[in-house]
Amino acid sequence: MNDLELDGATQEAAQDVERNTDQQDRHDEAQKEEDDFLDPSRWWFASTACPLIAGTFGPMANAFSVCALVEKWRVYIPPGTDEGHGIKVEDPKWLIAINSISLVFALIANMSLLLNMARRLSFAIAQPITIISWFMSSFLLIILVAIASTSIFRIQPMQEHALTQAFYYGIMAAGIYFIIASLMVVTVIGAHQGHYPKEFRLTPSQRTLMLQTIGFVVYLLLGALVFSTVEGWQFLDAVYWADFTLLTIGIGGEFVPTTHTGRSLLFPFAIGGIVMVGLVVSSIRSLVLERGKAKLSARFRETKRQKVIKSVNMDRRTIRVGIFEKIDFSEKGLTESQRREQEFRVMRRVQEKAERNRRYTALAISSTAAMLLWLVGAVVFMNAEKPQGWSYFVSLYFAYTSLMTIGYGDFTISSNSAKAFFVFWSLLAVPTLTILISNMGDTVIKEFKDLTIWLGSLTVLPDEKGVYATFKIALKRLQFGKLYRPDNEKNPTPESSKQTTLDRLAEHIEDEELGEAEEAAEHGDTIERDIHFYHYVLAKEIRQLMMDANVSPPKQYTYQEWSYYLRLIGLDEDDSSRHRKPRVENKRSKQKGPDLGAADGGKDENDDRFTWSWLGIRSPLMGNTSEAQWLLQRLTRTLELEMHKMKSPNGKLRNEQPPVSMEGLRNRQGSGDSDPEELLEKGVNSAEVRRRGRS
Repeated sequence: MNDLELDGATQEAAQDVERNTDQQDRHDEAQKEEDDFLDPSRWWFASTACPLIAGTFGPMANAFSVCALVEKWRVYIPPGTDEGHGIKVEDPKWLIAINSISLVFALIANMSLLLNMARRLSFAIAQPITIISWFMSSFLLIILVAIASTSIFRIQPMQEHALTQAFYYGIMAAGIYFIIASLMVVTVIGAHQGHYPKEFRLTPSQRTLMLQTIGFVVYLLLGALVFSTVEGWQFLDAVYWADFTLLTIGIGGEFVPTTHTGRSLLFPFAIGGIVMVGLVVSSIRSLVLERGKAKLSARFRETKRQKVIKSVNMDRRTIRVGIFEKIDFSEKGLTESQRREQEFRVMRRVQEKAERNRRYTALAISSTAAMLLWLVGAVVFMNAEKPQGWSYFVSLYFAYTSLMTIGYGDFTISSNSAKAFFVFWSLLAVPTLTILISNMGDTVIKEFKDLTIWLGSLTVLPDEKGVYATFKIALKRLQFGKLYRPDNEKNPTPESSKQTTLDRLAEHIEDEELGEAEEAAEHGDTIERDIHFYHYVLAKEIRQLMMDANVSPPKQYTYQEWSYYLRLIGLDEDDSSRHRKPRVENKRSKQKGPDLGAADGGKDENDDRFTWSWLGIRSPLMGNTSEAQWLLQRLTRTLELEMHKMKSPNGKLRNEQPPVSMEGLRNRQGSGDSDPEELLEKGVNSAEVRRRGRS
């Protein structure tokens, strides 16, 4: 008797442990999702963007340091020539020594950062070395630039002497070192405050961009070295030539290959450079699409969600989702499923509005950056080319033709400062214009494409429904204050809402692979039959979701589809215990009870589970993953838990009734006029029954 009692107590304890473990896993998973949504969005720039910028611009600054070291800083201008064709003046030894030490510090910083990113050097050791080395390199170059700008270094008369391109490359290198070192300080501060791990979690595309940037810079300098030798150019003039050649600007002027060897080498050099530039552009674009858009979209969705929730007017029973758009919103007299569907449709509209705002905000930011690059660049070229008498309009013209890689060659720069600045300016234009073009593809180009197709459907190329049907749909889309939906989604009837679930499950019944379920049914074990059927449905839907996860653009599911999938993972939309409680209104207080968009609306009295709302922070539509990926993760997790239950020694867990069964579907097939809701309830146990079984 004692053994039986002990065995029973052991089984109950094991059951409690399994139940609590499952509940804790669900809670930890929900908490992790919320933390992943909120915290990395705020600290993504410090944790990822800062080291990425440093790792990308660090090699560029190293290249500028090399350019500042390999040539003299002063030049004598003979009568009748300009500073671009002057005679070099020897530098003092202390300048060469300090310049060399600065380059060594910079190389140490880059090597330390790369080793840390490759996890060959710890964060605690690598970051102090990287930051201190870059700051030292910057300060040494700043000292040199400051001294070189005074009369102590400049040779008199100053009208007959000038500073070379090497001096200006030193200025740019010092500025870049200081900026990227400061960015790494921000990264270290965020890591020490615990906002992200003390390591760099760079994606393969981010690492690829860094390696491609390093490769392109090395390729540029080596090509300049070869052509300076072959064509007899100064090395920094060859760097200037290699830059506008590889970026396909083709300014021309006096720097063009004239020897047979130089022209022959141009074929492989240009092809290789264009390929490398294309790879860099592709990496930048994929990087923006991969991480930047996801994080920006998350912040815009959250901001829009909060505004929409605050706009609820219970007196007028409306909710505002846009400046000119209101949607009917009332919880009075609605069933649980209808209330949930109402929230779902509002959240879907929030998604659409937030994504549109994100696209046009990104376009505005990238357009502003491109405009500043153009306008500020023109100011620099105008001041640098004063000996040629360039006006601001001429500088704008030159900058524009260079940015667009038109390169007429009717205006060419000749000053040392303009040549050095042009190299940095044109390299900076690569990511700026790449991001701009990407954002234009999401907005202006897309709108123009849609407009072209729409006009064609109204004129020369009408679709299958004809011109009248197309025009009617267009009018509906232009109506303000109404939420347009296709006819098959607008005001779905209860029959069509439930038919989605019935049709899906009926397809599984007809499949020949339900042998185990049929065999269990022959032995009269209906629970085992339903469990096998439930497992089969999960496996089948997981396979379908795997295909949906690869669709571009990401697939969005209707509320009926979401209701079906949520039922499969045990989150029945008709089960109010897992949902936000409806508002309670009275005359004294307009609002009472849980918040409409709260992260959780409290806990159920009989279960340690968080409730959630479609308009809450834990809504599946608020995550950083696509809807198919979200569902795929949940269904996979559910199938794993079901397999675990089958192996469990606890009989109650093994025989727990699944959320879907075959009995109701067979009844549905045998009766043509029965109510779908009633038939479904015969074979589909709700979360209420399962909760009673656990309690």
